[in-house]
Amino acid sequence: MTTRTTFTLDDALAEQARGLGVNISAAAREGVAAAVRAALAQADRTAYQQRPEKVDDSWGDAEMWGDE
Repeated sequence: MTTRTTFTLDDALAEQARGLGVNISAAAREGVAAAVRAALAQADRTAYQQRPEKVDDSWGDAEMWGDE
């Protein structure tokens, strides 16, 4: 499923892209996908900084249970 959207692009950049055979729609999709990946990574990093992992003293018991 896809969603149609509209965005504004500088005229000179659009003309240069067309002249070079750049598929503007594909480039926009790739750019949005990259921006979403970067935002997710930043959100994950921020969440970890706010709630870093801590040593769980019961982990040793769980490991021993798994070896049985």
